Amino acid sequence: MHKTKLSTGAAMAVAMFIAWPAGAQAPGGMPPKQVGVVTLKRQDVPRIVTLPGRAVAASDAEIRPRVSGIVTGIEYDPGKRIEAGAPMFTIEDTTYQANLASAEAQVSSAQAQVTQAQSSYERTRKLLGSGTTQAQVETALATLDQAKATLQSAEAARTLAQADLDWTTVTSPIAGIASVADISVGDLVTANQADALATVTQLDPIEVDMYEPSSRILNVLDDIDEGILTLSETLNATLTLENGRTYQAVGEMVAPGVTVSTSTGSIDTRFRFKNPDNLILPGMFLRGQVELGSISAILVSQSATNRDKVGNLSAWVVEDGKVSERQLTEEGNYQQQWIVTEGLEDGETLVADGLTGLQEGMEVVTVPVTYDDQGVIREVKQDQPAEDTAAAEGEAPAEGEAPVENAAPADDDAAQPADATE
Repeated sequence: MHKTKLSTGAAMAVAMFIAWPAGAQAPGGMPPKQVGVVTLKRQDVPRIVTLPGRAVAASDAEIRPRVSGIVTGIEYDPGKRIEAGAPMFTIEDTTYQANLASAEAQVSSAQAQVTQAQSSYERTRKLLGSGTTQAQVETALATLDQAKATLQSAEAARTLAQADLDWTTVTSPIAGIASVADISVGDLVTANQADALATVTQLDPIEVDMYEPSSRILNVLDDIDEGILTLSETLNATLTLENGRTYQAVGEMVAPGVTVSTSTGSIDTRFRFKNPDNLILPGMFLRGQVELGSISAILVSQSATNRDKVGNLSAWVVEDGKVSERQLTEEGNYQQQWIVTEGLEDGETLVADGLTGLQEGMEVVTVPVTYDDQGVIREVKQDQPAEDTAAAEGEAPAEGEAPVENAAPADDDAAQPADATE
């Protein structure tokens, strides 16, 4: 057999290949991929839902006259706050003053008749058996009772006449902001007319109706029954205004919904907010964030996860220097982090950066990373204080911020973090 003679260089290369340990990285090969990792931590995460809402006035009174007559004055400034009982309109009262005077005269006359009947009855009763009969006493008593009834009727007429006179000054039944008057001085108004003279709207406090799909309420009840969700003792809400501004006041629930809308399938729940600056006006569309309670879960950055074509959520973890893909179960999100209830364990190492090209079982080199205030991944320095790595451990942000549940995740391409090794 013809033997091929190897060159000196080729022989050395073959010898090195044979002598290299199995599974080790040969010289000149690609090194293990570097990935940025964070340590996961299970914690109690607020369960917050975002609901559409619309502001409604706590009270809205339409002002109408209770007597008829000519309007003689408008006693308020439109657009300014007025107190309950403050005068708004005056109606010509000459007729009503005359009616009151006549009613008072009737009362005086009836009182005189009662006095006379009372005296007659007393005399007749004293002379019973010596100058009068029982029939005469009974007649005197009947006359006294009739006089008293006439007095009561006259007093009732006087009360009504006094009320009519008082009603010639039209007052506000509530405190609030008065609208522009719909009538002018000199206009004729009638008692209890259909058209309102003006409207008084109470703006502080203001109320907001929030609309919750009935299907979501059923899911929340299931989570409570299964022990996943711990319900708060009281339901409070925060608001986001139409311009995206967060409203500072916290609202409290005043009326839970008890019926489902046949057109939208939602339940209307009402919350009340302080509104001293009249910033929220009736009819405004708002977004409300309602904290239902807390849920034991692990927060995972949305940029560290992937979704397949059917919507399944997954992430990569590092075990014994190799990556493994996990399927996750999430319950909405909290400040751009998924609330993961299944698929990850406390203390596991999650791949947060360098996800591109990962394959099951691939060996990697881990580099601890964290997120800065803008959500950008930064490598953790060896001397970095432990409290600065809170974001890397997935801790819930400070209380008071406006988290959003069930918001659409950021675009994967746009949100792809920078390589932690750069």
